[in-house]
Amino acid sequence: MIESIIAKTALVMTVMLAFAGCNGLAPHPLSDETITSVHDRALVLDAHTDIEIPGKESRYVGADGLSKVSPDKMLAGGVDAVVMTIAVGPMPRNETGYKAAREKAQNELNAVLEMTGPNGDMVLVKSVDDLIEAHAKGKPAALLGFQNAIILGQNVDRIDDFYDAGVRVFALTHMGHNAFADSSRPLYVAETGDHEPEAEHGGLSDFGIEAILRFNQLGVVVDISQLSKDAALQAIKLSRTPVIASHSNVRSLTNVSRNLSDEEIDLIGKQGGVIHVAPFRGYLFDSTNENLDGDIRAARRVAGIKEDSYYPFELYWEIEDLEVQRAFLDTVSDLLGPGSVDAMLNHIDYIVKRIGVDHVGIGTDFNHGSGLKGFDDASEARNVTAALMERGYSARDVEKIWGGNFLRVFRAVEDARSQR
Repeated sequence: MIESIIAKTALVMTVMLAFAGCNGLAPHPLSDETITSVHDRALVLDAHTDIEIPGKESRYVGADGLSKVSPDKMLAGGVDAVVMTIAVGPMPRNETGYKAAREKAQNELNAVLEMTGPNGDMVLVKSVDDLIEAHAKGKPAALLGFQNAIILGQNVDRIDDFYDAGVRVFALTHMGHNAFADSSRPLYVAETGDHEPEAEHGGLSDFGIEAILRFNQLGVVVDISQLSKDAALQAIKLSRTPVIASHSNVRSLTNVSRNLSDEEIDLIGKQGGVIHVAPFRGYLFDSTNENLDGDIRAARRVAGIKEDSYYPFELYWEIEDLEVQRAFLDTVSDLLGPGSVDAMLNHIDYIVKRIGVDHVGIGTDFNHGSGLKGFDDASEARNVTAALMERGYSARDVEKIWGGNFLRVFRAVEDARSQR
């Protein structure tokens, strides 16, 4: 069982006594040594990062120009594994777009295979046992993810090609609807001069239904992040195994379409799945702050994009003038401020109180705009452990949140495959 990954009963007892939570007393200050011990004994897994190809210019990398989950940053922050996700953004839904999506996906896949090859600094893992072995050896691990079925065009069989390449976590959408499912973020369509309808398929299409069934057959993790609410609910109900949301926050706390409704949260918990919260400022801000709301809307009007949907950062890609686009992004970033680990933990707390600590994790979305003060790249992951423990989470809770819950789901999908 996953509970046997780390033998640390004595440590758990020590930390629980330090909290003195049983008798209602305020917790004692935690030492750096205790926090480090808890963090280093856990299997620390980030359930979603984007892939940065070395040498390619990007606005999302760290200040050093390198990936936010580079091996040296993982080692510095005690991060054992990351799900590196082959992902593409909006593309025309025609053969030209499908070809471009496949080419981009292949380039990202090649980059991961190179960094995990014989001369690489990481190891590619394809199973729970692989993850546990890499952790035991202290080797940074990469697990391959997939996001946006536009890469598949309209061909479900291509799922098997990515499985054979090592992909073990699959999400059907990113920005914009595709042939498989509706997205939580419809796109502007230049050809029509308008946005996509809120729903094209009413959730999953026939292709999408077939894809979920194939994911179950292969024994891979179904990821519902970025699906529309209807598509997410359908996918959760359809899947024979627990699902994850690899990088999703709480809509009741931050009301943007990208975040999860209480109905989605409850169903994920009931089905045994896991919601991985992201340190993404645009999905953690206080959406009830009327002054902030007004300022963001004003910035959107100045930039010439819709002010009343998908914000704060959404639809910026519609701004054709790159200087105007950059000015808009800078303005919104300044309005949101640096963010905080506490804001992220508020969303974790909400999920824990609603469906339990067995159903929450962390997926950073690093290398795609994510990051906040205190957790801006993998090197700062220990700050999250410290903040969790300061809020009263036990060592066992921290182990579950950082990787144990994901491993439980991953094991469940593997077991379901082996029973076929």
